[in-house]
Amino acid sequence: MNIFGQHSEEDIAKGIRKGDNRAMRHFYAQYGGLLAAACSRYVNNDDDVKDLMQDAMVNIIQNIDNFTYKGEGSLRAWATRIVVNQALNFVKSQKRFHDTFADKDLGNLSLADNEEPDISDVPAEVIHRLISQLPDGYRTVLNLFAIEGKSHKEIAALLGIKADTSASQFFRAKNILAKQIENYKRNKNHN
Repeated sequence: MNIFGQHSEEDIAKGIRKGDNRAMRHFYAQYGGLLAAACSRYVNNDDDVKDLMQDAMVNIIQNIDNFTYKGEGSLRAWATRIVVNQALNFVKSQKRFHDTFADKDLGNLSLADNEEPDISDVPAEVIHRLISQLPDGYRTVLNLFAIEGKSHKEIAALLGIKADTSASQFFRAKNILAKQIENYKRNKNHN
């Protein structure tokens, strides 16, 4: 146990391997919120997030023997990958996800609109809400590229799309998000 009352990842992993219920509770107490947040970056519906988290926790426990401890943070990273993969599989199974890549309703996005918006005075929960309002495909590519650090080639392989499609989805997501942030700031300043 560390000074914050948290158990070491290595001890938690060993406990889970032994079937120790306390280790499983410690794991969930330490990482449940973080893992749910990672899942909700891809899935908007709270009930779906709960179902996916339950499935992910079972998956983590059943596959703990595949985890190799590589220092603090490695269990969290491994579990996050499982949750993100579970969320991606769910999102890919949804019809509306595939419709996003059909390039319908793209609106009038200009290639010149490539400036990064100033988000310094925009609360994180507002940015999260704005990202969650993006179409599924845009949101997924944005998260994979900007948050997970995947390349467009890796995203294409994960989602079964072309790398160019991933790049254009990211560009469109970024532009939509920039416009949403501008609208938020404009409305905030008028209130």
